[in-house]
Amino acid sequence: MDERIIAKTYDPKKVEDKTYDMWMDRGYFRAEIDNEKEPYCIIMPPPNITGSLHIGHALDGTLQDILTRWKRMEGYSALWLPGTDHASIATEVKIIEQMAKEGITKNDLGREGFLERAWEWKEKYGGQIVEQFKKLGSSCDWSRERFTMDEGCSEAVTEVFIRLYEEDLIYRGDRIINWCPDCKTALSDAEVEHEEDDGNFWHIKYPVVDSDRYLTIATTRPETMLGDTAVAVHPDDERYKDLIGKTAMLPLMDREIPIIADDYVDSEFGTGIVKITPAHDPNDFEIGLRHGLEQIRIMDDGGNMNENAGIYEGMDRYEARRKIVEDLKELKLLKKVEDHRHNVGHCYRCSSTVEPIISRQWFVKMKPLAKPAIEEVKNGNIKFVPQRFEKIYFNWMENIRDWCISRQLWWGHRIPAYYCNDCDETVVSSTAPVKCPKCGSKSFKQDEDVLDTWFSSALWPFSTLGWPEQTEDLKYFYPTDVLVTGYDIIFFWVARMIFSGLEHMDEIPFEYVFIHGMVRDAKGRHMSKSLGNGIDPLEVIDKYGADALRLSLVTGISPGNDMRFHWEKVEASRNFTNKIWNAARFILMNIEDNASHIQPIDTENLELSDRWILSKYNNLVAEVTENMERFELGIAAQKIYDFTWSEFCDWYIELAKPRLYGEDVKDKEIAISTLVYVLSNTLKLLHPFIPFVTEEIWQHLPQAEESIMISKWPEFNRQLVDSDAQGKMEEIMDVIRAIRNIRAELEVPMSRKAKLNIVAKEGWQDIFEQNQIYFTTLAGIEEMTVGKYSEELAKNTATAVTTNAQIFMPLEDLIDFETELKRLNAEKQKLEKEVQRCQGKLGNAQFIENAPSHIVEKERKKSEEYEQMLANVLRQIDEIQELKDK
Repeated sequence: MDERIIAKTYDPKKVEDKTYDMWMDRGYFRAEIDNEKEPYCIIMPPPNITGSLHIGHALDGTLQDILTRWKRMEGYSALWLPGTDHASIATEVKIIEQMAKEGITKNDLGREGFLERAWEWKEKYGGQIVEQFKKLGSSCDWSRERFTMDEGCSEAVTEVFIRLYEEDLIYRGDRIINWCPDCKTALSDAEVEHEEDDGNFWHIKYPVVDSDRYLTIATTRPETMLGDTAVAVHPDDERYKDLIGKTAMLPLMDREIPIIADDYVDSEFGTGIVKITPAHDPNDFEIGLRHGLEQIRIMDDGGNMNENAGIYEGMDRYEARRKIVEDLKELKLLKKVEDHRHNVGHCYRCSSTVEPIISRQWFVKMKPLAKPAIEEVKNGNIKFVPQRFEKIYFNWMENIRDWCISRQLWWGHRIPAYYCNDCDETVVSSTAPVKCPKCGSKSFKQDEDVLDTWFSSALWPFSTLGWPEQTEDLKYFYPTDVLVTGYDIIFFWVARMIFSGLEHMDEIPFEYVFIHGMVRDAKGRHMSKSLGNGIDPLEVIDKYGADALRLSLVTGISPGNDMRFHWEKVEASRNFTNKIWNAARFILMNIEDNASHIQPIDTENLELSDRWILSKYNNLVAEVTENMERFELGIAAQKIYDFTWSEFCDWYIELAKPRLYGEDVKDKEIAISTLVYVLSNTLKLLHPFIPFVTEEIWQHLPQAEESIMISKWPEFNRQLVDSDAQGKMEEIMDVIRAIRNIRAELEVPMSRKAKLNIVAKEGWQDIFEQNQIYFTTLAGIEEMTVGKYSEELAKNTATAVTTNAQIFMPLEDLIDFETELKRLNAEKQKLEKEVQRCQGKLGNAQFIENAPSHIVEKERKKSEEYEQMLANVLRQIDEIQELKDK
């Protein structure tokens, strides 16, 4: 075959785009409903339309693509269904920021105008990340691409809301929720990130009415005291039993509040007294319900003090805190202030401190939904990989609170609830009601809020397949097989998909949850804009190619464990693609234009090296397939990498070269057939990991299917496993390595031919004699004998020992005596000077007396080392001089 058919060097920029277009044009990513095949389905975790591809996406997408390509090659009808998420808060923030630059606000446009703007933004920017995923080589079925706010997914969201409402699993009520004053919206518990912050405990005195006593209460949020409606103690606390039922005066507000008894109070903690603020603390809210306490909200939606805050009205929460503390000091009601480090909730989007605030919101009742979702994981129907992540899942689900699903935004799925303007009746419906069922009015107003983004994401495994319609896709591909995701969204998303699938499909949404870790920088730090350590995958692809990035992200990783990004690893992966390219080019150059002589493997006429590489390859197939089944993709990648680089390229190709250049036509055909067999099938193993370079090489191979993507995944062939050949060849390789080590130690190049004498253990003599060609080819041996040991044989030789052989190489073949003597004499002079210098120092009484003891000791050790080195050099000079004089 003409060598010009495959380029001298591999250039990803010339290959990747044209290869991806070829795959797309031929429809290879399209998953057909085929009852003759088993379905395999992965639903892509939908990236936000606000985003661009980051290194975490690249890892997540690569893992999904590896699994999909592998299963496609195994004969499954493999669907990787892509899509994007509307990301309510993140997208609305981006659009508002863009509008602010133009001097426009949301209110200037109104809801409909703003939504028109949002859809325009989505059309302009929402597809960017999709195109970036294509650059990575993602084999998604783009004909099935979905968006969480497309018509079908929106219909599914409305249907689920109505069903849960009718089953009394969705309700509207006043509850304590997490509120972000900057985003001005409610957050679910999963959207609050807790971080350790430095703060204070302010110890405040509450006077007891009609008494000279006071109660000391400690708080981290003194501004909330303005909304206190009680003080609580434990009913069995003897210190305060006489005060239960009396009242205390709320400082600064001059309002009497009751002193109540509640089992919630821990009498051992602090003073055993707690302030009760039902409108600003979830535990206080529950206590307030038990005791019928008033709920006084003292902050507005922006985190500013409202009309219930008295003289502090209009101040922001932190300004009010400072002023309140000053006023308490002045009134001598501030007993003390303590430093206190504690967990503080922050908005996952803007990082503002979250305020617990009472608010009328929509909630999902979680206990009834969580119970079956917990059982499905406990009984093994859903498996986490690694299993240890089940603990996070169970901890979240077993302690779950009702899910606040309403958000005070405009971009998103608007809540399908309508309120009668005449009687306040609530009607939940997919369309605006015509007539109020209670009063007959025709005047309605739809709820202004939208649903939490995760509400629609929770339906993703079945809404994307057509639900609530019973589509053919839904019947064939649901339940899906694997969810691939990071450990950071187990409770955000994974848990919600599980209970949603069980509730609405009566089936689990997937069998496996394959958890991967985070990609960190080389120092192990989280990648962030503030640290300036982020990695742009597109820049990596532009410089090194998509295959190099993919391989660097997966090689050697373990499920669930974080990995560090190293540029050196990317370069090593690039070097690997070049290695396989050069190996393929060499093989193709040695195939005749008429490739008809490439026959199936003839097991009767194979040489030892053929049997060895075929055995090693087939064992590799068995191991890698097992690793893939167990989601050990990093181990699988490393094994294929090692086999390809070492056994195939560095050993077998080199072993085969004399046969390719020899006169024995039959032997040459066997070598070429073996080379092509191992190359083509190793490319198949590599393809899910590095799809572009494997496809490009595949297109040049003789007798190949039209694309490696649709070729068959290699199967383990027990007939080609030959443990005898492996044992023999490994021993020969050990001897060759030992010879190479001798050459390296003596700095003897391979070009300098040498003699070799082997003393073999019983049963190995014939093996070494029959395979002398390997030593000639790979160890630079021109003459070799296999015999018995004698003192004469061992005299003046470089030696080494392997499991089954002693190796003796005459030094006269390895060394140029004149050159070596010249080198050793130069070394001798250098060492004599060092010994003289050390001895001079150590003979100096002033140095010995004045220098620190450890310095003196260090000099003595150096002197001893130089003297030993000099003695070795002198010995070597004598030995070589003796050989030279023979």
